[in-house]
Amino acid sequence: MIFVALCWTHSNKSMSFLCWGPQSWMQYPRWGRTQFKVVIKALSPKESTRIYTPRPLDRNDGTFLMRYRMYGSVRKGLKIEILYGDQHVAQSPYILKGPVYHEYCDCPEEDPEIWQNAMSCPSQEPQITKDFISFPTIDLQRMLKEIPAKFSQTRGAIVHYTILNNHIYRRSLGKYTDFKMFSDEMFLSLARKVRLPDVEFYLNVGDWPVEYRKANDTPGPIPVISWCGSVDSRDIVLPTYDVTHSTLETLRGVTNDLLSIQGNTGPSWENKTEQALFRGRDSREERLHLVKLSKENPDLLDAGITGYFFFREKEKELGKVPLMGFFDFFKYKYQVNVDGTVAAYRFPYLLLGDSLVLKQDSQYYEHFYIGLKPWKHYVPVKRNLEDLLEKIKWAKDNDEEARKIAKEGQLTARELLQPHKFYCYYYKVLQKYAKRQASKPEIRDGMELVPQPDDRDSVCSCHRKKPLREDL
Repeated sequence: MIFVALCWTHSNKSMSFLCWGPQSWMQYPRWGRTQFKVVIKALSPKESTRIYTPRPLDRNDGTFLMRYRMYGSVRKGLKIEILYGDQHVAQSPYILKGPVYHEYCDCPEEDPEIWQNAMSCPSQEPQITKDFISFPTIDLQRMLKEIPAKFSQTRGAIVHYTILNNHIYRRSLGKYTDFKMFSDEMFLSLARKVRLPDVEFYLNVGDWPVEYRKANDTPGPIPVISWCGSVDSRDIVLPTYDVTHSTLETLRGVTNDLLSIQGNTGPSWENKTEQALFRGRDSREERLHLVKLSKENPDLLDAGITGYFFFREKEKELGKVPLMGFFDFFKYKYQVNVDGTVAAYRFPYLLLGDSLVLKQDSQYYEHFYIGLKPWKHYVPVKRNLEDLLEKIKWAKDNDEEARKIAKEGQLTARELLQPHKFYCYYYKVLQKYAKRQASKPEIRDGMELVPQPDDRDSVCSCHRKKPLREDL
């Protein structure tokens, strides 16, 4: 199964292909303001399939994003026509050789090397390498004894997974495990694309990291997988449920995803409002402080709390503001990123906009933070926010430098947060974990099979042959 991204530039007329999940994108330059027309259809006249193709997303820098979602499979391939007026652009039409499968077609590539090469997966992921330093071997028997006792049935948010013969099994430990629906959907999606290694692990679906023991402690840490890490924890970090869910549901169930943001970045830099913006819940005390700063310095900062839960007694004093559409954030030149309960999961979306991000220093991180540097991709702000106003004034006084940092952050985020890389990252974590297991994974008592979804709206016809070694 392949989902393909066609990358096209005027200076380089060659095509490169990536595979990354339920939607595909292509990049090409803008010549004038005439709308491009993109037509995607089955290559063979004997085949037909329904393909949803919305209008291209204009990234306002001379490039567009083209997304599509398939509702059927084609064996021969796809023809992709890019028209400027009535004229084909560059080497259009482009031919994507088949078979090509839609997202819910269960047709995994049996050879992971073939799949990773087709996906152009990075050869190394620095955060994965760092996370596994503490775990040269993984003792499943110790984990079986320790984790259920540590995270009882009345507390905790741990899900025990076993992947065996490319089937997903799990059991919940604790009552706060509803977010397993997000991990389920990502593991199932990955299993439809590539055969996964046999592996048994524990996933923390709660907010906070859970393993704080150091490698030289006795007993040492155990490898719990989480969506968020911290400087003093030893959790193995995966891309958050937020970015994976928005990727899976692009063009279907969500409107704010990592691609649509790029086509809705607001006015040009010169026409943005020269204020810093914050909107969000009261999930950290510093957010309340932002509102106080805003009231005292309305020319520099527009901050408001959209909902109270943790500090309800403060609502009368600080007030409550209406929700703001996320695309409207980018009408402002500066975006303030302050932690919530853990790392603020809006950070990747803010980076992809066309504004300067002022990021609070934080002990928490997501999987891609390791690829970012303060003053190159964002402007750092002290944890207590005491220098926030100073940093906003700096940005206003150094407009060209601020714009350069905003652009560098945006371009780097576009590279780090390509949706296909989330699949690569998940696979590499499972692969590295499986290689370090000291015993074979098993389906444990209490585990249940997580079935693949039955998508009746899409026709699935898997033409992939079971590969023989001489065919590879």
